[in-house]
Amino acid sequence: MDLSFDISLIEGYTSASQIARVLTEDWFERNMYCPVCGNYILKRADANAPVKDYVCEHCKSQYELKSKRDNTNDFTKKVSDGAYHTMIKRINSLDNPSFFFMHYKDNKVRSLIVVPNCFFVPEIVEDRRPLVGGARRAGWVGCNILLGRVPEFAKIPIISDGVVLNPQNVREEYNRVFSLQTGGVESRGWLIDIMRCVQRLDSTFTLRQMYDFVDELSLKYPSNRNIKAKIRQQLQFLRDKGFVDFTARGCYKKIESTLKIN
Repeated sequence: MDLSFDISLIEGYTSASQIARVLTEDWFERNMYCPVCGNYILKRADANAPVKDYVCEHCKSQYELKSKRDNTNDFTKKVSDGAYHTMIKRINSLDNPSFFFMHYKDNKVRSLIVVPNCFFVPEIVEDRRPLVGGARRAGWVGCNILLGRVPEFAKIPIISDGVVLNPQNVREEYNRVFSLQTGGVESRGWLIDIMRCVQRLDSTFTLRQMYDFVDELSLKYPSNRNIKAKIRQQLQFLRDKGFVDFTARGCYKKIESTLKIN
């Protein structure tokens, strides 16, 4: 995988945003593979297709690419995207794409991660202020993806600090993480919240420590009168999927990713 952009493509361009778009999209089409099936043909979606940029010609998985310069630290927490209501509609229909997030520097890709679509819920998408009356699209409401709210284990590295990870290992990790997909937006939300709680604890932790999050979760799910049972249910699910292990009664251990840099 060649990490360099083809700068011959930007001759005549003056807009920084256009230059970035041309370089990153060209690199992506030439180099990126589908992390689901490994196919190297990711076809550009039809013009103006809502909330997707690319489609795998083999397995039909949908993807969107977002990119920023390497010195934009806020990109790890918040990423601007398209129309807010369109994004929320896609998420609620469970037909949203997975996202690639790229950092680049000196006309080279520095890092690239992919987040499976099952980790997108309305909570991690915020609306931006409507465009003002004098704008060409006055009243249009865009959105930000709050990437900082996505559990770290769901941010699967493909390129890390200029080092390309083994594609087969990336595929295995993607499909391991994607095995956590659930059948509804609410169940997606519960899984993400429990994983974020687990993320805040040490590599070994107890059920009692998880119960310390009951008040926090009760505020978010006021209609649920048995938060402790929900916590136990989600931990059982994570054990069945190989993300935590029961080491003793009421004791757990996180199972870390085996994805390593070459």
